[in-house]
Amino acid sequence: MDKVRIDKWLWAARFFKTRSLAKTAIDGGKVHADGQRVKASKEIMIGQVLTIRQGWDEKDVEVLGLSDKRGPAPVAQQLYQETPDSVAKREAEAEKRKVLRGIDLMPEQRPTKKQRRQIHRFREQDYSG
Repeated sequence: MDKVRIDKWLWAARFFKTRSLAKTAIDGGKVHADGQRVKASKEIMIGQVLTIRQGWDEKDVEVLGLSDKRGPAPVAQQLYQETPDSVAKREAEAEKRKVLRGIDLMPEQRPTKKQRRQIHRFREQDYSG
């Protein structure tokens, strides 16, 4: 087997629970092959680099094996290898999210009438200088 449809491979490699979800992600622009947006029918080959966006995370993975059948998780993990840069980037982003989790960006109460007027005046100021 030298080529497999990308939606089947993503399903077999357990990135998505169903082929339908894989196809939806591909159609939504969440999957790129070698930096280019792809269609679900695109055939991938060993050695290609895929960028897969899932939720907050974006993974760059190199295709090490091809399969169009979904097997156990340990077998699926042998189909790809995430690049070291991708792992470092994901961990850094996760750390940022963890730090920002404690910061409440919303005020505790609504602005008073006086504060609203100040906000409106500030927004209406002419910045042409």
